[in-house]
Amino acid sequence: MNLPNKLTLLRILLVPVFMLFANGVLLAYQPAGYFLAGAVFAVASFTDFLDGYLARRWRLVTDFGKFADPLADKLLTTTAFLYMMKDGVCSPVVLTLILAREFAVSGVRMVAASAPGGRVIAANWWGKIKTVLQMVTILVYYFGLGALSVGGSLAANQIFYLVSQGLCWLVALVTVLSGVQYIWQNRQFINTAK
Repeated sequence: MNLPNKLTLLRILLVPVFMLFANGVLLAYQPAGYFLAGAVFAVASFTDFLDGYLARRWRLVTDFGKFADPLADKLLTTTAFLYMMKDGVCSPVVLTLILAREFAVSGVRMVAASAPGGRVIAANWWGKIKTVLQMVTILVYYFGLGALSVGGSLAANQIFYLVSQGLCWLVALVTVLSGVQYIWQNRQFINTAK
């Protein structure tokens, strides 16, 4: 297994570590817990950039990487949005749109892989923009929450939650647009599916 694929697996393994801090299991929702949840998420997000960069630079792009990289991203970001929904920041509608897009794209990928000559479809640019926006939104939320937990006024808290909610809705919009574009670009697999 090459280094980019190992980084992808590391990102998957960091999901439960993130959950321990995001869920307050470790440090019981103290400011350090929020910062550590954000830091673990940041490290995991950086592996997303690094594995893709190294795979392209060293020409180590594999079918496993094309499959596992978006899966690792989905696990990481969906888990974070679940905790944000639990905190009352992310609307269930936003999470439903994110999950619907991911299921639809995964369905198209499965159909493409099972088509004659099987094809693994990598993420497109809209998908990458969607992932980056999701990651930025999550980082803003956890580091912002940590900062406000140290000491923030009521007004600062209200503004922070409004900004976080606005970012979640922006994520939903970009997620839907990326899903529609992905399905449209790969409609030949849907049209020829038996």
